[in-house]
Amino acid sequence: MVRRCRGWLAILLGILSALTQAGDAPPADVGELAVRLAAEAPITEVAGTRLIDPDAVARFYRQRGFQPAWTGDSCAAARVALQGAIESVASHGLDPDDYHRAVLADPATCAPDHELIATDAWLMMAAHLHGGRIDPRTVEPDWSATRPGIDLVARLGQALAAGEVAQSLDALAPRDAHYTALREALVRWRDLAAGTPWPMLDAGPSLRAGDRGPQVAQLRARLLAEGLIGQVDAAAGDETFDELLDESVRGFQRTANLEPDGVVGAATRVELAHTPAFRVEQLRANLERLRWLPDDEQGRQIRVNIANFRLEAHAGDRIERVHRVIVGREVRRTPSFSADLRYVVLNPWWEVPRRLATQDKLPVFSRDPAQVDRLGFSVLDAWGRVVDHGGIDWAALSRQHFPYRLRQSPGPLNALGQVKLILPNGHDVYLHDTPQRGLFARTRRDFSSGCIRVDGALDLAEWALAGVPGWDRARIDAAVASGAETRVDLATPILVHLQYLTAVVEDGTVRFLADLYDRDAALVAALDAPPPQRPSAVLPPP
Repeated sequence: MVRRCRGWLAILLGILSALTQAGDAPPADVGELAVRLAAEAPITEVAGTRLIDPDAVARFYRQRGFQPAWTGDSCAAARVALQGAIESVASHGLDPDDYHRAVLADPATCAPDHELIATDAWLMMAAHLHGGRIDPRTVEPDWSATRPGIDLVARLGQALAAGEVAQSLDALAPRDAHYTALREALVRWRDLAAGTPWPMLDAGPSLRAGDRGPQVAQLRARLLAEGLIGQVDAAAGDETFDELLDESVRGFQRTANLEPDGVVGAATRVELAHTPAFRVEQLRANLERLRWLPDDEQGRQIRVNIANFRLEAHAGDRIERVHRVIVGREVRRTPSFSADLRYVVLNPWWEVPRRLATQDKLPVFSRDPAQVDRLGFSVLDAWGRVVDHGGIDWAALSRQHFPYRLRQSPGPLNALGQVKLILPNGHDVYLHDTPQRGLFARTRRDFSSGCIRVDGALDLAEWALAGVPGWDRARIDAAVASGAETRVDLATPILVHLQYLTAVVEDGTVRFLADLYDRDAALVAALDAPPPQRPSAVLPPP
């Protein structure tokens, strides 16, 4: 602690020296800080302003020999650039007030008590743009993707030396087209939020084709405000729910991933009730989620957007395949995490997780024990030995008392279909085929118990196995036709991201999706809370 305090005294002495050479008298705040340092009190506040990351600030000055960065004759350009960067951070969905905007509002003053505050502002903007403002695990407990470490203290020194205070911050934010498009959409929706309030639907019963009345007129006006129906169409028919309005409603439902039935029921009314201000918050949440992802476009990756029921197979920055997927239903949500796809199993046996065995299969077998054979299941004891299930009293078993394991053999009824793609993880979640392929025709596809069911799973397996000698599509098909379980290890693991985005970009257009698991609100609340005072985990130790 003594050594740390001496370092802070050196900072202040450097500031005082610069001020003395400039002929200015030091403010009272500096003397007060010196007294506190002499008493070995850690600096967490300067001139009434709380520092967000005091440890990172201290390390910055140690690395530059305790020389001031934002005071003295050359401060003006850097401070002006910093103030501009603080204002522009709003375009990333962040709050400029979190970065000492009010204190640093007049960059022309170059006040010495702003020295540490300005450094704190830059370092925290850099940390938040590089890896997100909040720890993703506070709102996504299963999150496991990590951003590469980066020495932001060194970056700040380089930025000041090069006169690139603002440009260096922009370079730390995600550079992909998705992030850029959401930033542009944020500007547009903020303008809409500041404009005339949108027309909204009054509470009432479901609306459908053929209905008439004032609520139909409100529906037309609401769709017109978002540009989802033409001006002529909005005027025609007015209070009549005609064919054109039906088409517009179905289009709106498809955009939000609702079933496009043309009926303005409860779920559709929820989405129609979202105002421009709500969309602003939704964009902020999704920009934050994109900042959590590793900024690595090298190699092959698989990205699953749970909220969009969509899988993308990437090679670098190019999307090579797109698949529809089925994700976990509300009570068995698919977690957001990252893991490496390491091998593929053709004609897999299904080892039923205990939770599913007791909650799903036990009731079925209790009602009709013949389903055990009909569905291709084997019953095993705790030692893995096959049990004659004909002698089991299924009605006497329960979730608490179930001394068996269930396995389903390969075949047309196997819950995993013809292939599973394994990414070892602590959630027992993987990608797999399904015999219930008709469900892929649905728009909202949250039917699974947490794993990801993939439409065209064998095609994805072929893509994943590219580069594995001897495993072309002909051999894959032959292995499936054999009926035997076959494991094939990948030549190189493929990183898989299971992410949750409710604002996406497709064909250059931003789509807002229904918040399937109601995750946006908690993230927005975390973004609106004061930034936590903490050491920067993204910075290497001193």
